[in-house]
Amino acid sequence: MLFGHNSNVQAGGTTYHVQTEDRGTTNALIDTTVYFNGRVLHRRTNNYFDLLPLSPHREQALKQRLDEQHRAVVEELRTGALHLALPREEKAAPASAKPATASATGVLSLELLNAKTWLTGKRALLQIAVRNEAHQAVGNATVIARVDGAAEATQFSAKTGDFGHAQFEFDMPRLAGAEPALVIEASKGNARGHLRFQLRSKPRVPSAS
Repeated sequence: MLFGHNSNVQAGGTTYHVQTEDRGTTNALIDTTVYFNGRVLHRRTNNYFDLLPLSPHREQALKQRLDEQHRAVVEELRTGALHLALPREEKAAPASAKPATASATGVLSLELLNAKTWLTGKRALLQIAVRNEAHQAVGNATVIARVDGAAEATQFSAKTGDFGHAQFEFDMPRLAGAEPALVIEASKGNARGHLRFQLRSKPRVPSAS
């Protein structure tokens, strides 16, 4: 299963990127990170040792905790309850500055549009949106998707269209690594962005004795 959220949050004229991930049962951590222009401004982690070993019911409880932690950080940013100081050299540029779409450098924001429905059986369909720091669609960006921890190296590449969207469709490879993950990366010029989602195999149902 896919455990992760990515949101762009507008607060006080600044756009933050909030990413929440399940770090896997080895670490048993729910990790939320707030980024600004690729820099980490805030991190919040909570463990879920009390839910181990995972069962279908506990996995649902884990997902609910992850959702609530992500939602709490997003809401705190929007309301100002979580106030983060920006690095001096990274503060918002004046309105006369060159728009991000014309710049060869910067941070790209990626969103998996169908995060809840991307996997049907063993068939994966990824619908990706790529935006720049001004939250504008980025066309002709190179997007790469791969599965880390697969039994065989698997990587796919596509270009975004005028609306900043790219799509991949493929059969999911067999997972062999201890902490498999879906990784999505985008680039245009020197601008870069990435998403990483922990993958979890479906828990086995114990057989009746």
